[in-house]
Amino acid sequence: MNTPFRAHGHGHVDRDTTLSFTFDGIAHTGHPGDTLASALLANGVHHVAGSIKYGRPRGVLAAGAEEPNALVQIEAPFPEPMLTATTVELYDGLVARGLSGQGRLSNRPDPARYDTMHAHCDLLVVGAGPAGLATTLAAARAGARVILIDELPRPGGSLLGGQELLDGAPATVWADGVVAELDAHADVQVLRRTTAFGHYDDGLVLALEKRTDHLGATAPAHISRQRVWRIRAKQVVYATGAYERPVAFDNNDRPGIMLAGSARTYLNRFGVLPGRRAVVFTTNDSAYPAALELADAGIRIAAVIDAREEVPEHWRAACDERGIGIRAGHVVTGISGVERVTRAHVAAFGRGRLGERQGIGCDLLLVSGGWNPAVALFSQARGTLRYDAGIGAFVPAHALDGVRTAGSASGTFTLAGALADGVDAARRALSAIGRTCRTIALPSPAPLPDAAPAQVLWRVPSPQDDQDGAKQFVDLQRDALVSDVLRATGAGLRSVEHVKRYTTIGTAHDQGRTSGVMTSGIVAEALGVDVADLGTTRSRPPALPVAFAALAGRNRGDLFDPIRVTSLHPWHVEHGALFEDVGQWKRPWYYPRADETMDEAVLRECRAARTGVAMMDGSTLGKINVQGPDAGVLLDRLYTNMMSTLKVGRIRYGVMCGIDGMAIDDGTVIRVAEREFLLTTTTGNAAKVLAWMEEWLQTEWPDLRVHLTSVTEHWVTIPLVGPRSRDVLALVAPGLDVGKDVFPFMSWRDATVAGVAARVCRISFSGELAYEINVPAWDGITVWKALHTAGGAFGITPYGTETMHVLRAEKAYPIIGQDTDGTVTPQDLGMSWVVSKKKPDFVGKRSFTRAENQRGDRKQLVGLLPADERVLLPEGAQIIATSEIPAPPVPMLGHITSSYRSDALRRTFALALVRSGTQRIGETLYVPLDGRTVPVTVTEPVLFDKEGTRRDG
Repeated sequence: MNTPFRAHGHGHVDRDTTLSFTFDGIAHTGHPGDTLASALLANGVHHVAGSIKYGRPRGVLAAGAEEPNALVQIEAPFPEPMLTATTVELYDGLVARGLSGQGRLSNRPDPARYDTMHAHCDLLVVGAGPAGLATTLAAARAGARVILIDELPRPGGSLLGGQELLDGAPATVWADGVVAELDAHADVQVLRRTTAFGHYDDGLVLALEKRTDHLGATAPAHISRQRVWRIRAKQVVYATGAYERPVAFDNNDRPGIMLAGSARTYLNRFGVLPGRRAVVFTTNDSAYPAALELADAGIRIAAVIDAREEVPEHWRAACDERGIGIRAGHVVTGISGVERVTRAHVAAFGRGRLGERQGIGCDLLLVSGGWNPAVALFSQARGTLRYDAGIGAFVPAHALDGVRTAGSASGTFTLAGALADGVDAARRALSAIGRTCRTIALPSPAPLPDAAPAQVLWRVPSPQDDQDGAKQFVDLQRDALVSDVLRATGAGLRSVEHVKRYTTIGTAHDQGRTSGVMTSGIVAEALGVDVADLGTTRSRPPALPVAFAALAGRNRGDLFDPIRVTSLHPWHVEHGALFEDVGQWKRPWYYPRADETMDEAVLRECRAARTGVAMMDGSTLGKINVQGPDAGVLLDRLYTNMMSTLKVGRIRYGVMCGIDGMAIDDGTVIRVAEREFLLTTTTGNAAKVLAWMEEWLQTEWPDLRVHLTSVTEHWVTIPLVGPRSRDVLALVAPGLDVGKDVFPFMSWRDATVAGVAARVCRISFSGELAYEINVPAWDGITVWKALHTAGGAFGITPYGTETMHVLRAEKAYPIIGQDTDGTVTPQDLGMSWVVSKKKPDFVGKRSFTRAENQRGDRKQLVGLLPADERVLLPEGAQIIATSEIPAPPVPMLGHITSSYRSDALRRTFALALVRSGTQRIGETLYVPLDGRTVPVTVTEPVLFDKEGTRRDG
């Protein structure tokens, strides 16, 4: 296999090594240093992808991240969609195919590793072109701690894609020498294959390093494939270069149409001839070096079409030497060809009118409409832009305190200017942090004539009668046309941000790099306004696509959502517990015995708790220690009931509401000492409640002298439940008087349990006689085993969360988040008693008086008993008033929040939120289920031991 479009004597690829790859099922070869795009062009492949909307053939337009067309799907070694062929480094064994805008995710886990690094520096330089290298060199010689990042495997930037000389030698020689010096500096880090994608507050820049992407299947398994760098810099210099801008004309999307600067890059960086016969269409001087270098390499330049009336004599003479004709004052109006350009249509253009068209045969059309500084990251840093009419682009208006630009990114397009700009940026950046930057000697580029003024041209008028119907593309990836832009302005849109959203221009993977400024220009022309006043769209991170796997880094699976287990977990595993995830915790769900179903196990556990004794691991309850002189004041403001009046040694149940009056959590509050409380939360809301309390304490009431500490993991909590729980506790805590008069409900005692210092609380979440035994986590297993042994004579049974849910539901103890949905007040739960009428204020109080909260038809918590005692209603099922399901929309009265089988009731039951629920007690309602309706009777929510006689034994 040969590569017929390689230019001998050009490029920086390794010609001594051959790589094999497959594209669209056809085998090809390339070399290390190639991208997939350059290798395809070297093999004569120009039709790379299809457009997303119209399915039109698309080829390679650019040579870097600005590429809007050449989206590919990598199939081997691991499937990955939506990659640009211009940024995929070639490796042996690569298998890829072209896309039409949509890819395919892998159906198997990604075997690669990803990680994150944090770094700090005095100066971060983004871009290792001439400006970035000069900036870094000056800062390094000043002794600053510098990080230089660049997306290419070899620093040099635009120098790699041209033939400029510095001090009479190829400019790449100077770049290599600078990099060698930087690598020798202990305080300088050069990150290759690394692209900055986000600028955030306080000098934080995120960058993606592709560490092994270029190795393919040979990548070492122990090295992360990609790494996200979180770099905190005192000063940032963006030397990010510029993107060449196309011009819109009829059928400007065909394969073979390429940006002139990109064609120059393919020749000089990759040694690739992107065609045999080319037409160059330009509005500025920058296309001439491309035309001349390509001509010298063997491409026949059929003509240079310059939209300007006057062409600089220097370029005209150079073209004459090579037999290249120049047509000044002309434009390309369109092309012929479908799979590849075959002809460029050219016409004189003056005063907005086209002359007679002529065709020029070609297989390559190079376009240059000017250059847009790459200012996305500068804009993310809240840098403002101004329109430079001379270049037809937006440039940074001024430097920020910690961010500045250099070189082409600031609108300086000459090599000499970029080098000087880089040193000046280093001097200003270091001065801002109190460092002095010495003057350094810069190499001298070859002299160039003064640049002639560019002509700003956004689009060429269509020669078709109906120009709105012409296929003039603005955003190639989104298949957005000039006519789409005109339709948006015709609909009354005046903002480029609105036009962007109307047309989707600039929202694809390329983030409008080639289309954004052009869109502003076309909108401005359509509205008859100055593009400087219109502006351009804002840039938002990420500036380029970043894989979710890279953002996750090592935070995957258990590391992303850690599995938390209590110190009793090994015992639960040993005794056959099945687990459910509650928040991040693994909690015992139920303990099945041999051949026992879940229903049978849960009913057995419930029976033990109601008739004998049972125990569970309640350690996951959130626990927050509240200390300080104003601890009681804080709790009074956050709970609906009074907490400051609680006596030491006593416990009180409490509810927290949001500012809208809706219940957000509940739990118990223990008064440990005069200035210390311990409150419990639901397992899943522990972090939320702590954050909620801290927010009020730090932002609204900073005068309160209170400290909050999460102590959830510090304590093992063991609820001991059932009529025989007092007997078991007496055996393991002989020094504790467990009599109900001495140790009443909702009180606590310090005691020694199984030889361990413990805090024992008389609390019940089941309605039975119950104790909660709290011991330090490292002593938890000792106490648990002692209780289990002591309870053996009473048939003690460990139970899980499912049994806990059944027991509490029989007593209508709500679970916040299950029996509530963010629209439920304590009053809706039948808990008006927990809302203090004495306190002047608490969070949510004022909302209780809203008309909405006073409505008589609010949803309220009730019990439901299915007519068929065997039917288990599905949680979440809707409730209606009729036995027949009416035609949609069906009026819903409420929904099932909890539904269980009950051993104590000998039937199924449910809790539900029902509109005007308390007024419907005794009514029959209906639950649609599998195409039929199940009749249910509305009852009071408490279905077991309504008098509460069992809690004292």
